[in-house]
Amino acid sequence: MLVDLALQGGGSHGAFTWGVLDRLLEEPWLRIEAISGTSAGAMNAAVLADGWTDGGAEGARAALDAYWLRVSKAAAFSPLQRTPIDRMMGRWSIDTSPGYVAMDLMSRMVSPYQLNPFGFNPLDRVLRESIDFERLARSPVKLFITATSVRTGRGRVFRNAQISVDVLLASACLPTMFQAVEIDGEAYWDGGFAGNPTITPLVRESEAKDIILVQINPRERTETPRSASDILNRLNEISFNSPLLKELRMIALLRQVADPGNGEGKRWAAMRPHRIMTDKLAEFGASSKLNAEWEFLSMLKTEGRNSAAEFLLAHGDDLGKRPSADLGVMLDE
Repeated sequence: MLVDLALQGGGSHGAFTWGVLDRLLEEPWLRIEAISGTSAGAMNAAVLADGWTDGGAEGARAALDAYWLRVSKAAAFSPLQRTPIDRMMGRWSIDTSPGYVAMDLMSRMVSPYQLNPFGFNPLDRVLRESIDFERLARSPVKLFITATSVRTGRGRVFRNAQISVDVLLASACLPTMFQAVEIDGEAYWDGGFAGNPTITPLVRESEAKDIILVQINPRERTETPRSASDILNRLNEISFNSPLLKELRMIALLRQVADPGNGEGKRWAAMRPHRIMTDKLAEFGASSKLNAEWEFLSMLKTEGRNSAAEFLLAHGDDLGKRPSADLGVMLDE
């Protein structure tokens, strides 16, 4: 069964996606045709595709395990750590961490060009140790990685042979934390502003009709945010979800019209979307996306595996036949 994957970004919460992928890769009847990823989703996608090229499904699982372990080790000496009280209370957010508070305040007053003049990013070394980019270029898994042009505000989609460390760092480049990443003379920021992730290339360039979206960012919040940090977090969630919702709405609309129009419209209408998500991620504060403790990442992986297992049990039979994600409600929004 051919499937495409659409992987959202979300910092350390990407470990949830790691767990989802780990569980899906255990199913020999599922074959991943293509993956569209942004930010942490881009990292997961590239590591999986490279590992698959080296050793099939088991190679992909091992590569993902090794990548997230490296992420955790790289963050071990970061100033962004939970306080002893947070640990005692079992809180995973780092809102009260002195390092996080200082970074949050500085990011509102000082640009990363001043605060980090050499453009250091700890993920640079992690990615170089985790991915063979020459091997990635010939992977049978098609990759579509999105970054946002600073100049135009439009998304650019990079494919296997174009993907490099800089492309992956650009896809995860938060403007308040890191300098824009230059690729071919163009500056790029986080791909989430333009597509989180981008669905269009999956529709146009993949033979699969089933798209499994692994959603990290909550679509809804029951309470109105009141603190400055909560307001900013919700603004980011809305802006990062908006491009994806527009593409999903297009699928919903085209599935309902009697005549989808030309070949392009028919391809959109034929797509069968599915979704894997968990409400648990909404329980953690935005700062937890910067928490890369192994215990936290492992817990998110377990949650991802459980969510994927629940999806397969409830909707495994839908794959290849019908969509399981209810997109019709979007027509009423």
